Parts: sequence; structure tokens; C-alpha cells
Amino acid sequence: METHVTSVTHVIQLAVAPVFLMTAIATLIATLNVRLGRIVDRQRTVQESAAVAANFDAAARQREFALLARRVHLSYLAILAAVTAGLFICLVVALAFVGVLFDMDLARVLAVLFILAMVSLITSLTVFLREIYVAVSTRQRLSSLMQMPAAASASKS
Repeated sequence: METHVTSVTHVIQLAVAPVFLMTAIATLIATLNVRLGRIVDRQRTVQESAAVAANFDAAARQREFALLARRVHLSYLAILAAVTAGLFICLVVALAFVGVLFDMDLARVLAVLFILAMVSLITSLTVFLREIYVAVSTRQRLSSLMQMPAAASASKS
């Protein structure tokens, strides 16, 4: 009986690292959720401003909506990959305890699940980085477009 308690204690010690990883994944999901909310808020703002302003450029509005839709899609994919990583980590922890309780060798299964969790996390971070790139590059393009008419009017003076 004492060796079984020792085994469970050892598994608890080994489960601490994945639990810390779950905290990091939860923080990533929260960050992605906030970004997604801000993108949706921007969509609503653009839609409301288009309804109010009669001279609003419809083509520009369509481009911004398409861009915001792309950012929403990227944010969704990043959240999906992060949640998948979290689920794999939960399975790693749960199966580690199942292996000890039923005296089963699940080392390969645990390794595969952990690798899948890392691949999912890498995917989430990569898609998150892509969404940030799309947001920043869009902001730079918009600011350069806004500076062009000012430069043209300054050269006319």
C-alpha cells in the first residue's frame, strides 16, 4: 500500500509542470478573447459610422470589414488551438493518474499527448502572431493613406 501512495505522490509531483502550463494557456486564451472582443467592437463601430455618415466610402468600409473578418477568423483559430492544447494537457494529467491507479504503462500515450499539446500551442502562438501582424500592417497602411492627402495639399500651397 505504501508504494502505491508513493507512486501517486510521484505523479502529483510530475503533474505540477503541466498545471503551470495550463495557467499559461489560460492566460493566452484570455488575451486572445480580449483581442477578439476588441475586433468585434471595431466592426460595430465601423458599421455604425457607415450608417451615420452619408459620404462614407463604401469600398473602404468593405475593405475594413474584410480585414476585420480575417482578424476574427485568425483569433478564433488561435483560441481553438490554445483550447485544444489545454485539453491535451488535461488528458496528460488525468491519464498519468489512471496509469498509476491501474498500474498501466501509458508512457507512450502521455508522450504523444504532450507532443500534440505542444504542437497545438505552437499553432496557437503562430496564428496569434499572424493576427498581430495583420493588425499592425493594416494600421501602417491606413496611417500612410491618411498622410498622403495631407502631403498633397501641402505641396499645392
